[in-house]
Amino acid sequence: MKCDYGLSSIPKRLCLVCGDIASGYHYGVASCEACKAFFKRTIQGNIDYSCPARNECEITKRRRKSCQSCRFIKCLKVGMMKEGVRLDRVRGGRQKYKRRFDEVGVTYRNSQCCQPSKKSEPMSGVGNQIVSHLLLVEPDKIFAMADPTTPESDVKVLTTLCDLADRELVVLISWAKHIPGFSTLSLGDQMGILQSAWMEVLILGVVFRSLPYDEGLVYADDLIMEREQCRMVGLLDLYCTLLQLITKYRKLQLDKEEFVTLKAMALANSDSMNIENVEAIQKLQDILHEALQEYEKNRHLEDPHRSGKLLMTLPLLRQTANKAVQCFRRIMAEGRVTMHKLFLEMLEAKV
Repeated sequence: MKCDYGLSSIPKRLCLVCGDIASGYHYGVASCEACKAFFKRTIQGNIDYSCPARNECEITKRRRKSCQSCRFIKCLKVGMMKEGVRLDRVRGGRQKYKRRFDEVGVTYRNSQCCQPSKKSEPMSGVGNQIVSHLLLVEPDKIFAMADPTTPESDVKVLTTLCDLADRELVVLISWAKHIPGFSTLSLGDQMGILQSAWMEVLILGVVFRSLPYDEGLVYADDLIMEREQCRMVGLLDLYCTLLQLITKYRKLQLDKEEFVTLKAMALANSDSMNIENVEAIQKLQDILHEALQEYEKNRHLEDPHRSGKLLMTLPLLRQTANKAVQCFRRIMAEGRVTMHKLFLEMLEAKV
């Protein structure tokens, strides 16, 4: 799935890469068809470029073909997301990823059958291999990129939030396929899980980014909302609920490894009533649960109950996600804010 939105309401927005007229949002940023195709081709072909000069070539509409290396660097610099490119469009792409995920699952099952646990070898077990894998596939930052030509208002803030959530959903769907075992589920079960737990995953991201801040909610590095701004746009209740969750994780001093594992667990901990293969979902939950336990056993020896404490936060995470869905469904019903198709579909699936 690609990040591709029309810009009929914003005439003549320019491509952030070369300055040509943008045809829409592609892979997270406003860009023209040429730069969209170039970025897609580079990612799918896993192409490495080299600059004949000093990686400082100017990229404009007229000069964009002069240096592929600097053009690709600029694509990344302005925020184009690698995760938005469908690698399964490449011959053998989907099978290649499936093999990699299956290898992780096979390694895990074999270790359960044949390997005794080794407390004296930190970060060496299969569970920690899964945690390391989750760190590796964690998506890059996404920026809110509020339209600078639009006057400041509550509608602008809410529109920016909804657009950000829509682009995050594109990345989330791609990220989910990298969770060991997820791609082996039926397409129906994959969609059921995503429709059930997507907001929990997004909320956990906001919470983790907000941990270093005293009060602000970090929806993105360029969109930090404090209490008064949340009140002005009608999101004060959600702000207060998010602060409760942030306080819990701040007391636990949640680290990056725990965050990526909890995020995968939140997805697998679906409450969907439409799951066909419940046993496969349970296996996925067990793999992630044991990975968290193994990580905590090796890294947080001073607190033998830490994994349980982290799991106890998941109900509050779900409550917070449900409140967020209610807030955005209210915004949708008011009709003042334009929402993109994917975000609307996921909101409606949470009824």
